[in-house]
Amino acid sequence: MTDADVRELHDHLDATAELPVRPAASVRLGEAAAIAADVADADLPREVVVERVQKVASLLDGIETTGNERATDHVVAARRAATRILDESENG
Repeated sequence: MTDADVRELHDHLDATAELPVRPAASVRLGEAAAIAADVADADLPREVVVERVQKVASLLDGIETTGNERATDHVVAARRAATRILDESENG
């Protein structure tokens, strides 16, 4: 897991903040973005980062549709970043 992966996760979620999305997606994206910002901006132990990224991934998995193509692209990219972080934590 690299700082760049964590920053990428945060940046993609942050990019959804100003986009119009469905209310159900908005709640999950808001919570996921807040957690990702905390992880990206704080010096946390690796196990805490992994735990929080797992929570972000779970929130993202609960989004069926955003109702906005650009937001969906960012959600897909954020899921990839989260998966990469979690996979690397298992292998590292």
